[in-house]
Amino acid sequence: MNIDYTVAALMFPAMALIMGVYNTRFHTLSALIRKLHDEYVFEKHIPPEWKKQLKNLSHRSVNLKYAIGLAGLAFLFDMLTVFALYLDLIFYARLIFGLCCLSLFLSIVLYLGEIFVSTRALKLHLSDMKIDED
Repeated sequence: MNIDYTVAALMFPAMALIMGVYNTRFHTLSALIRKLHDEYVFEKHIPPEWKKQLKNLSHRSVNLKYAIGLAGLAFLFDMLTVFALYLDLIFYARLIFGLCCLSLFLSIVLYLGEIFVSTRALKLHLSDMKIDED
């Protein structure tokens, strides 16, 4: 595969979009954790599914932390690819770009895992409501 600035440049918009999505998700998750913390500390309100919810939130925050970290690493690898191309180090540029793609792939896999865990959280919220089936 020939690698040039165009190949590396194609990753920049994708990474900007993915980091925006991850940051929005992180902000939402942190707001939820703060809300639950305030309910516990100030109102002493403890929902029945508290332990399950805490375990779920902990798992989600770990998944998201690593997804964001790997996306940041992919961005760094992409910048290093451009730098290696600038120095005319084609072999290293290919190697670093492969690491960029691998990091981004793993980041997306972790993010998908976080989505699956978050849907379990929604089921926990629905568990105390009776839903009539038609």
